[in-house]
Amino acid sequence: MEVIIEKKALLFKRTKEEVVKTALEEYLKKEIPIYISAPINALVEGLYEEDTLISDIKKRGDFGIGTFNNLDGEMVMLGGEVFQLLANGKVKIADDSMQTPFSCVTFFKADAGEEVRGEYDYQQFNELLDKCIPSKNMLYSIRIVGLFKYVRTRSVPKQDNYRPLVEVAKEQPEFVYKDIRGTMVGFYNPSFISSVNVPGYHFHFLSEDFQRGGHLLECHMSEGEIGVQHHSHMDLGLPVTFDYMTADLTRDTEKDLEKAER
Repeated sequence: MEVIIEKKALLFKRTKEEVVKTALEEYLKKEIPIYISAPINALVEGLYEEDTLISDIKKRGDFGIGTFNNLDGEMVMLGGEVFQLLANGKVKIADDSMQTPFSCVTFFKADAGEEVRGEYDYQQFNELLDKCIPSKNMLYSIRIVGLFKYVRTRSVPKQDNYRPLVEVAKEQPEFVYKDIRGTMVGFYNPSFISSVNVPGYHFHFLSEDFQRGGHLLECHMSEGEIGVQHHSHMDLGLPVTFDYMTADLTRDTEKDLEKAER
């Protein structure tokens, strides 16, 4: 990379710093943002019904995670298809007319990656991800495809509106899968946007046969590939519904979110 920069600097009679700055500016112009359909703190406070259609979020990305109105299962968007991971452990393709109270999507194209060989427990898995993240103050979409020795997931059961998420999570059914191939779809978000999106790493798992999955709680990875896409922009949707517009969202929900998500 250093040699390429030096050659371009000589060719265009510019300093190396100017070449790097120009390349960065061009990259940012082409960069695809992350789209968040509603702030996560609304979901934490029990607002489970919004008017954002699955067809709407497909216009904003081909990769992502979220949930469905009334918390009716976990969402995975992969390759432009949206999957509904139900509380009974089954997976089905979501209809475009379904709605989501929270989703986070982007058009995924990895600009960095890491090949995984050898077993990694969950702590080592997270440490490996940390090495793929150059700055904890930026946004990243992350796709991990591989063989997992152990995966533990959950999917929340369908709920009525207004029940706090931390209470719902106490009743979540959990699923354990062993020696399973699949894809982790997720994001890294800085801690300072915890009212907008889940801070830290947030993954949903979908098996290779599209039959099993859920919100990731723990995993041990055997082999695979990690793809990372860097983002310096996000677009945030604010629902135009009576419940959202009249809700009190001033409470600090970070501790409740931590309990519900981990």
